[in-house]
Amino acid sequence: MPITAFLDIHVKPESLAQSATVLHDTLLVTRAFDGCLGVDVLVDAEDPTHFVLVEKWISMEHDTAYRAFRAGPGKSSLGSIVSGTPVLTKYEIATDI
Repeated sequence: MPITAFLDIHVKPESLAQSATVLHDTLLVTRAFDGCLGVDVLVDAEDPTHFVLVEKWISMEHDTAYRAFRAGPGKSSLGSIVSGTPVLTKYEIATDI
């Protein structure tokens, strides 16, 4: 079953200028990862340091493999610009509603 993951992040104000480059470089790898159906980046209309990444995955297994990759050999530089702890929430489509 497909998964939609929301990654809610805040960028350090002093890193805002480089955030577009870091996000772009990070998402090149994410979007090419097996099972990724796409990633959209939303920016808060009132807070330019607040982003929500909307990731779509073929399955929970693909998402899990991606998270393991990012925690290990695929670690990105995203952590260097993020303020606080990112919040990851995963959703499945409700088929019985």
